[in-house]
Amino acid sequence: MTDEVVTESVDASTWNELQTVFGTKGDASSCWCQWFKLSRADWDAATREQTRALLHEQVQEGSPGVIARIDGEPVGWAAVEPFSAYSALGRSPITRRTEADPDDVWAVTCFVVRLEYRKRGVARALLAGALEHARERGATVIEGYPVDPEVRPSLSAAERYHGTVSLFRDGGFEVVRRPSATRAVMRREL
Repeated sequence: MTDEVVTESVDASTWNELQTVFGTKGDASSCWCQWFKLSRADWDAATREQTRALLHEQVQEGSPGVIARIDGEPVGWAAVEPFSAYSALGRSPITRRTEADPDDVWAVTCFVVRLEYRKRGVARALLAGALEHARERGATVIEGYPVDPEVRPSLSAAERYHGTVSLFRDGGFEVVRRPSATRAVMRREL
């Protein structure tokens, strides 16, 4: 039996639940989905409290992603916003734009699934929720930058926060290019 995973766009009313998802241990609890939003110098200088405060501010100002619940319990998060909201994406050799890329893409950059809820379809539900979130806000094209464990099976759970190629493929995305052996730029029209 599969648990029903329900997703919704985050807002100020979901902040406490979002804190539960990010937790107090592991990479998510120090990043708070700021890695792609800060310069490297600012990232290196930021404390866990500062990154948490930045995401809180972003949630108060809008909706930078979706939250997932099972039986009302918050279990996951996916970050999804316009590419322009993530300054680091434009600087990365993996994600920087090419002449052939559309200008108005949205990007799914990060997945967080609480450890005890993994392997229950949460990431798939989050990706579907991210698509709906972006579509409702006028997106016409959405991208992801997943890793490929088929190429490198030793990828740790921490390295899979981008999502996997198979997850995005199953969500209707197609590989646009392979900037490295283990990474793909995948795109879908909405």
